[in-house]
Amino acid sequence: MRRYLRIVVLCLACGFCSLLYAFSQLAVSLEEGAGGGGGKPQAKAASWLAGGGRGAARGAGSADPAAHPSGSDRYSLKIQPVERMHLAVVACGERLEETITMLKSAIIFSLKPLQFHIFAEDQLHDSFKGILDSWSFQQTFNYSLYPITFPSENAAEWKKLFKPCASQRLFLPLILKEVDSLLYVDTDILFLRPVDDIWSLLKKFNSTQIAAMAPEHEEPRIGWYNRFARHPYYGKTGVNSGVMLMNMTRMRRKYFKNDMTTVRLRWGDILMPLLKKYKLNITWGDQDLLNIIFFHNPESLFVFPCQWNYRPDHCIYGSNCQEAEEEGIFILHGNRGVYHDDKQPAFRAIYEALRNCSFEDDNIRSLMKPLELELQKTVHTYCGKIYKIFIKQLTKSIQDRYDRPPKER
Repeated sequence: MRRYLRIVVLCLACGFCSLLYAFSQLAVSLEEGAGGGGGKPQAKAASWLAGGGRGAARGAGSADPAAHPSGSDRYSLKIQPVERMHLAVVACGERLEETITMLKSAIIFSLKPLQFHIFAEDQLHDSFKGILDSWSFQQTFNYSLYPITFPSENAAEWKKLFKPCASQRLFLPLILKEVDSLLYVDTDILFLRPVDDIWSLLKKFNSTQIAAMAPEHEEPRIGWYNRFARHPYYGKTGVNSGVMLMNMTRMRRKYFKNDMTTVRLRWGDILMPLLKKYKLNITWGDQDLLNIIFFHNPESLFVFPCQWNYRPDHCIYGSNCQEAEEEGIFILHGNRGVYHDDKQPAFRAIYEALRNCSFEDDNIRSLMKPLELELQKTVHTYCGKIYKIFIKQLTKSIQDRYDRPPKER
């Protein structure tokens, strides 16, 4: 009898302990739900603000579904982090509209989430924040805003180099210390295919390559560097830095050969000596300094084709970018202000179409017909005569991204 009584008491005790455990787990679950998903999202938000170095972000925004995990996510045994593509731009003066249009083109076509690093003059920050926050329904990007920042001892000299703020790009590896790889673009860039595609070129770097750019010219007879430069430059015609893909971890680690000393210098140590030596001989500012660096370190540069950085020079005197003729333009670079004057109306037509386009799927699908009609009005120019290369890849990008069923995208 006593044996049965002990068994009953033991069963009751086990049942009571199980009941207590169940109530404790329920309480933890409710507490996590009330706290907005626990500590991980807070840690992630902190990392968005981690500019590193001298240029810490002053403000940051989010349009990222991963920042607000659903209840089912908490019980997943293993969550694979989604690779985020880092895109940087420097905006000063009257460049707000151009920059916003560039960012919009990146969002419209890209597949993986984007992290924007926007370096801008203080008076532009509120405008950027207001516009980008209004896009939060996209849930495909985060952004961080940074002040324009140069080394304090030479800030005035760096800021006036070529154009205001342009040389900021040289210091990105030193400011964004926590970022491994980065795509820098000028404000006058338009993506006509997903950022994912140029980002994938990072995997094609060999063990010595740290950055990628396109040639400044395809045709040496109209090249600038090979005809006028008073300093060393990369390759036959130099490189253009308006689209620059960087493995910044490698850039920070590398010791660079140079013509100033027999000692190899790291990125943070080579920039000011280069400027002091060549400042009277350079015309295009930071781009010239990059050409000098890669002239002495050619093994460190991956050169991608002209269709990844297509400029008026590729068609203004006749078509000279063979890759664009075959596959279309991947990234359009409207330098020399061609988006805002009538000198190259084909470039302006693409810019205005994307500037005026909204994020609605139907609006994007209906983009091409009126755009092609506008481009047909530009055939009196050399670039307009080959207008179909302007829309060849753009048409494919829209079809791939918006005309397929959601499961196939």
